[in-house]
Amino acid sequence: HQLPLFHIDPVSLSSSIDPTLPTQRKSMREPFGATGNDPKTPTPQNRTMFQGFEWHTPADQHHWDRLAGAIPKLREIGITTLWIPPACKSGSPSSNGYDIYDLYDLGEFDHKWSRPTKWGHKESLMRLCDTAKHYNIGLVFDAVLNHKACADYTERCRVVEVNPEDRNEVISEPYEIEGWLSFDFATRGNRYSQMKYHWYHFSGTDYNQENQKTAIYKIIGDNEEKEWCQNVDTSELGNYDYLMFADLDYSNPDVCNDVKNWGVWVAQELGLKGFRFDAVRHFSSEFLKEFIDHLDENLGEDWFFVGEYWKGHVEPLEKFLDEMDHRFTLFDFPLLENIFKMSNFPSADLTMIFDGSLVESRPLNSVTFVTSHDTQPGQDLERIIPDYFKPFAYALILLRAEGYPCVFFGDIYGIKGNYPSPPSCSGALPSLVLARKLYAYGEQNDFFDDPNCIGWVRRGTHDRKDGCAVLMSNFGDGEKRIEGDVKIGDDGWAEFRCYAMSVGVWVNKAAEGRDKFGDL
Repeated sequence: HQLPLFHIDPVSLSSSIDPTLPTQRKSMREPFGATGNDPKTPTPQNRTMFQGFEWHTPADQHHWDRLAGAIPKLREIGITTLWIPPACKSGSPSSNGYDIYDLYDLGEFDHKWSRPTKWGHKESLMRLCDTAKHYNIGLVFDAVLNHKACADYTERCRVVEVNPEDRNEVISEPYEIEGWLSFDFATRGNRYSQMKYHWYHFSGTDYNQENQKTAIYKIIGDNEEKEWCQNVDTSELGNYDYLMFADLDYSNPDVCNDVKNWGVWVAQELGLKGFRFDAVRHFSSEFLKEFIDHLDENLGEDWFFVGEYWKGHVEPLEKFLDEMDHRFTLFDFPLLENIFKMSNFPSADLTMIFDGSLVESRPLNSVTFVTSHDTQPGQDLERIIPDYFKPFAYALILLRAEGYPCVFFGDIYGIKGNYPSPPSCSGALPSLVLARKLYAYGEQNDFFDDPNCIGWVRRGTHDRKDGCAVLMSNFGDGEKRIEGDVKIGDDGWAEFRCYAMSVGVWVNKAAEGRDKFGDL
């Protein structure tokens, strides 16, 4: 006997869905349960990452404490990795940290109008690290290594202006500007690092204080010897080395050494298990390999690395992974684009959801996700997934064998700001995460033979025997009706039914852990 573990219906259906369309059903004639796996090797728990912030998290300097308080419950439902926001001092006490000022200030020094960062004091961060270690949750640090912002002083340097649409095209004669390019970190002094940054440590900037003109200025130096980095994305805007603020020049050995040393220092200081690298297509991939090598040489090789490489098609991501010798993972933006397009097209063909995605071509190098701080409503890169589709999307990344799923803070706890929203999946997302922890194991058999009703079976393993079946339909009305048990016949075959506009997760009614779902 198989009982429905839970069903998820949308909070509110899209007005474009026709409520008169028929209920969808699928017969899944497949043996269900454990398969003969090697009994000598224990099956490890599935890994699940949690992005521990959203863009409008309150700037009350208490977020490290909030996360520490949430860890026990997050671990209980199956979170194994916590991605924390940029913890370094930035341009203001309310900043999320991507306008980074000082890598070595984790909320310890009174500078830039505050001692703590938006997220809290360093002492609170250290308590969070201790709590994560106690619950065996690995911390992934959001590293912003492309640029620096909010300099302490201006400096004069020689530049040329370039075409914003083609950064290889020079549109001015060389001349001097007064740029915000001097960083002396006066409050921190020489603690942790003696490095001070000046104009020659950067390759570009975007503001001339002398005439208050905004442009893209390529810093060329006194002898016009400086150039854009070539180990970046050159498929867009000619050369996409320059992104924002004061662009770090990784051809300068002092810059390379300071940032590599920071990586070892912060990993030891916080007990990190990995890094999330911001904007990896905008700074040197050769330096990134050096950064990883330096960590390996000093602290061993057991690291997790994921990069933000924002491209909606898979070929550039595959090329970058090849350049990184496959020691890296990337967020699966092509899959997100598929989810976004299908979610906004009623009765889209679900059998094509993984076409052209990174998880399809490089499953071991793919971090799958549904929403992030960059794509939530109101952001420049927003990809709004309608409420009715969020359960589909999360089931597709959490309950399948391929990819490393990342769950968004705002989808568990809700989003604040100008575009507030409640927790997604009608509040049932923790149940999907727990279902991954308990049941999403073993051989996977897909039933992608109907464009609007798809499903799959996970058969379980020798020591995680229960497995699960998952069905979803994106066609028809929003009615949810489940009548009784699904019975498996003597021949080991079963028929499962999935009603319209819903996701169903099914496990054996005697499966271990079923009783845990009522409290979530």
